[in-house]
Parts: sequence; structure tokens; C-alpha cells
Amino acid sequence: MAQYYEGIGRRKEGSARVRLMDGSGKFTVNEKDGAAFFTRMGDVEDILRPFSAVGQDAAKYDISVLVNGGGTTGQAESVRLGIARALQLINADWTSALRKKGLLTRDARVKERKKPGLKKARKAPTYTKR
Repeated sequence: MAQYYEGIGRRKEGSARVRLMDGSGKFTVNEKDGAAFFTRMGDVEDILRPFSAVGQDAAKYDISVLVNGGGTTGQAESVRLGIARALQLINADWTSALRKKGLLTRDARVKERKKPGLKKARKAPTYTKR
């Protein structure tokens, strides 16, 4: 089996395990084609941004991703973080370039919990005076 570099990315409820191998530019997500999985316009370009940040061509690598949980945005951003972390393992000199573009920072924003007495996290029931 070919050697691979693995990076794990998380965002909101989405979690992605990304494996980078030398190859011909195949991009598979959950055993589907990457473009077929992420159909929203601009998602695939956004996911592959770490490659342009380090001056590499994404076509040099085969990208295999297992993603679960969350929605489209959370999954796409978790894959991007996983790719950036895997690239960091390939060449540690790329860390500063990835960090400058903000590609190694885990976005910690998650859904706030619902509080008792409220309808949602912050939405209160309608106030009535009488």
C-alpha cells in the first residue's frame, strides 16, 4: 500500500478524516467523486485552497476523505482543515504559509445549547404584561 499522510478536520458537527497520497489528482469523498459530493458552487475550490497556499498542484495528490456529521458547510470546512493538516505533515516548512491564510485554525464556533425557560438558545417566549 502506498504511503499516505492523514489529517483530521472538524467544524461544527462535521468531522473529516483526510488521506493524501502521491497520485493523479483523484478526489474522493465517502467513496464518491469529490465534485459529486460537494455540489455547491465554489465548495471544491475552497476545499483545495491549502494547495494553492503552499504553491502545490492538487493534481499531484490523490485525496481520500471520510466525512460524517454536520451539514454542507461544516463538512466542507472540516475537509479543508484536514487537507491543511495533512500538507503540514508532508512538509513542515509549509506551516507558516498555511497559518498566514488561516487554514490551520480550527473554527471553534458551535451551536449554542438551549436553555430552560427559553424557546431556543436565546429566544425568549413573548412577554405579555397582562
